[in-house]
Amino acid sequence: MDIACKIKPDQATLVPERREEITTEGGLDAVKYFKQVKQATIQLHKRGIKVSLFIAPVKEQIEAAAESGARIVEFHTGQYALTKTKAAWEKELKRLIDMTVYGKSLGLEINAGHGLKYANTVSVARIPGMNELNIGHSIISYAVFVGLERAVKEMVKLIRDI
Repeated sequence: MDIACKIKPDQATLVPERREEITTEGGLDAVKYFKQVKQATIQLHKRGIKVSLFIAPVKEQIEAAAESGARIVEFHTGQYALTKTKAAWEKELKRLIDMTVYGKSLGLEINAGHGLKYANTVSVARIPGMNELNIGHSIISYAVFVGLERAVKEMVKLIRDI
């Protein structure tokens, strides 16, 4: 918080993280930590910083995010990315669609990320109301083999060809 308030980025995304994690394993619990989330949101807004909360795509978390004053949420797409069957994939995609509609109805901007890659990004990008996708890890990993320019161009083409 101190660093963000000093640097004043255009946007700050509040993400839960444990030091021993290699990557974030879940969304911020905006319900459980509502008081702290709301205080952080107020503090960042006072400095002109937009606030996004990295949360699970579930109603209670979306409601807490909206009530906290955050105007942006990024849905943790880890469960979607880890699906093994078509039925599980369809269930998770439907949840993302439904929760995007719900979040938009509360006035939130909807983003998504975590585990998105070339093979599973298009379906999430097609969700009406989806604003932004965070897919950097996949792009950078692929860039090791094909170069950054090609990796970015291929992802952009996938999304734009929707």
